[in-house]
Amino acid sequence: MQKTRAWDRLGNGGLRFTELGLGTAPLGNLFKAVTGEEARAVMDAAWAAGVRYFDTAPLYGLGLSETRLNPFLRGKPRDSYVISTKIGRLLRRVDPDKRDGIGKWIDVPSRSEVFDYSYDGVLRSLEFSLERLGLDRVDVVYAHDLDVFTHGSAAARDERLGEFIAGGYLALRRLRDEGVIRAFGAGVNEAEACDWLMERGDFDLFLLAGRYTLLEQGALGFMDRAAARGVGVVIGGPYNSGILATGPRPGAMYNYAPAPEAVLERAGRLQAVCAAHGVRLVDAAFRFPLLHPATVSVIPGGQGVAEMAGNVAAAAAVIPPALWADLQAEGLIAEGAPVAGGF
Repeated sequence: MQKTRAWDRLGNGGLRFTELGLGTAPLGNLFKAVTGEEARAVMDAAWAAGVRYFDTAPLYGLGLSETRLNPFLRGKPRDSYVISTKIGRLLRRVDPDKRDGIGKWIDVPSRSEVFDYSYDGVLRSLEFSLERLGLDRVDVVYAHDLDVFTHGSAAARDERLGEFIAGGYLALRRLRDEGVIRAFGAGVNEAEACDWLMERGDFDLFLLAGRYTLLEQGALGFMDRAAARGVGVVIGGPYNSGILATGPRPGAMYNYAPAPEAVLERAGRLQAVCAAHGVRLVDAAFRFPLLHPATVSVIPGGQGVAEMAGNVAAAAAVIPPALWADLQAEGLIAEGAPVAGGF
């Protein structure tokens, strides 16, 4: 079974996350189509290994990820797992040639995304998600993609942040206060948006993808501030889109694109230090974010049972403390980043 971490910022019992969670974007046919049977096999393998935290979003497969979770979760005791989904996009039916994500989401429903971080938009989005999931409630709701990566510029991001704080944030706070959801926050690709939100609202959890990993620790300041406030952080993209899982081989991916030379070089240095300690790079990459006290779960994705088995193996790996000390001495882990303990 998986190790767990308790989060209880509000003092009401909180939530218990498995250190290994399952991010379900790949099960929404991200860059590659998988059959319903293959997706179910991944989820079954995760459950059999003790994974009890599942993250999804309307974006993932334009609804496909949520609908695939529906039969998997049906019949399982509702309090036996934690599930999170996201708001910020409503899905509209369109003709197949006009759908969004062509080339990214493969063999998915014909839908277009409509960004909507308003009060009513949040309520509508959550209602649709509950229908796709076949659930009466979800545990955590994240405002999705309030970042430059998605909206194209700081000005566009800031406009969306303002829309959310004036509208959707109030809806999520009301839902939490009424007990409809247990917690809320934001799921983003940049720590700056997390800090902006944390300074302006009463947030519980953030899902930060790819910015606090063995490869890069630019989000360390945010992580420290979150821990000081009892705000939990779920780490998505712990392998930076693949390079920390595959190593710096030709064609290795970083941020959903071929890794540039500087990233390949840094990953090679990381791999060399890990090898000197008899540790796989992927195992160190999984464990590193969990050394920070803010982290409640790490959620790599997996499109096949073999990838899921790899994640389970990484979660179970024992890392010698000397590895972290050597990586820090080599300047490969930021000074001040926790290299011992965690929860």
